[in-house]
Amino acid sequence: MSTLTIRLPDDTAQRLKALAQSRGLSMNKLVEQLSAHALSAWDTENHFRAIAATGDVQKALAVLDRLDAADAQASARPSVR
Repeated sequence: MSTLTIRLPDDTAQRLKALAQSRGLSMNKLVEQLSAHALSAWDTENHFRAIAATGDVQKALAVLDRLDAADAQASARPSVR
C-alpha cells in the first residue's frame, strides 16, 4: 500500500470532506473509491480504443451497448447508505 500527499485548493478539500461525511466514509475511502472509478473509466476507454483500432465496428458497438446497459442498471439501483 502506498501513501500519497496531494495538494488541493482549500475549497476543493472542504467539499471532498463534506462529500465523504455525507456518504459516511473516511477521506481515504472516498479518494480510494473515486480513484477506482477514474481508473475503470480509463481502462474502458483504452479497451474501446484498442477494439476500435482493429476496425471491428461491431465489437466497438457491442462495448458501447454493454456500457449503456451498465449505466442504466447502476442508475436503477437504489442508493445504499
